Amino acid sequence: MGRFLTRGHPAAIAAVGAMVAGHAPHALLIAGPPGVGKTTLALDLAAGLLCTAPDPADRPCRECRGCRLVEHGSHADVHRLAPSGPGQQVRIGDRTGPEPGTVRRLIADLALLPVEGGARVAIVERADRLNEDAQSALLKILEEPPSGVTIVLCADRDDLLLPTIHSRCVRVRLGPVAIREIESLLEDAGAADASRAARLARLASGRPGMALTLAMAPDAVAARDEIARTLLDLTGARASRRLGVGRELLARAAELAAALDRVGEVRLGAASEAAAEKKGRGRRAASKAASPAAPAQTGAEAVAEEPGDDADADADAETTEATAVRAPATERRRAATTLVEIWRDVARDLLLVALGEERRLRDPSLLDDLRASPIPPDEIRGFVARLARTAELLEANVSPELAIDALLLAWPGRAAAA
Repeated sequence: MGRFLTRGHPAAIAAVGAMVAGHAPHALLIAGPPGVGKTTLALDLAAGLLCTAPDPADRPCRECRGCRLVEHGSHADVHRLAPSGPGQQVRIGDRTGPEPGTVRRLIADLALLPVEGGARVAIVERADRLNEDAQSALLKILEEPPSGVTIVLCADRDDLLLPTIHSRCVRVRLGPVAIREIESLLEDAGAADASRAARLARLASGRPGMALTLAMAPDAVAARDEIARTLLDLTGARASRRLGVGRELLARAAELAAALDRVGEVRLGAASEAAAEKKGRGRRAASKAASPAAPAQTGAEAVAEEPGDDADADADAETTEATAVRAPATERRRAATTLVEIWRDVARDLLLVALGEERRLRDPSLLDDLRASPIPPDEIRGFVARLARTAELLEANVSPELAIDALLLAWPGRAAAA
């Protein structure tokens, strides 16, 4: 087990170890929250199946050619498929000449003989982003897989997959990882010192991948802190003030999500890029072009830096608002979802303070702010349920702006504690 890169999932590691040493299934479904380690476990399985160590019990050895190629993302017999494009969908592809990065292209690649002469592994990340047509296309190869092929589906929400997909896969579920385990992972990786690792491990909510991403994105952590404190300040604000700050919160959440995406692209996507370049496909280059880029200075921002009158400031504000309205729907929903996730953690910590369970806070650095915003536990519980409902509505494509406005008006106020 020490040769596996996955941390904090002993039962899952044991199951995959048995697959490597014995007989691997033709299809495996790994389900769990985002950032919990699903792709890492899938790559551990790939390394084990493609390892050339004489004794199966020693696989993956992390020293042979196969293990090194998998680690560097350049093994020709590891095929990775991930969401792409503005809608972040795993595309089905054309029937004739399907383009790289699509389900039909994956099926065509798996029909070929292995390059290294051994097993072949296909990893579909965010398989829950497959629509029904794409799932139906993938189902054909799950029913009649080529010899020596193992298909691994990684899904944040396996309930979005068709029952016929479920029935053809061996399932492994990953849950949140212990805080101490994530702290150890961050320190071993040299990503954070002990005190910072302790805080990031709590903020990550049991997701080691998220903890590593936050460690590499200090700007995202600062944005998260700013959003959390603003939400706490709004417990003492009137309705007009709350609605006035809603767009600012969404804009800050969008910046945070973009920062996390950029780091995730580097940390998790480098292997896919290397493999694509080796095969001459260039898929990652197109993916990067479609991903959020670092915020560039706009004309309005350049004007705002120079002295000007109130009319210029108003014009800048209107330009910023118009730009926000023109943002793609996917980015706006992502920003709203990110804001709701932070809101949920803030509400949870408020509830813990009200119940006297301060040692279990998600973010102890906000303790003074939390104490200054007393709200009755029943009020907070009701709002947490509302947050969960809003998250579902955002998945159903409701207006992100209207959803956040409704939450701002429903956010319990400090006066309720009197």
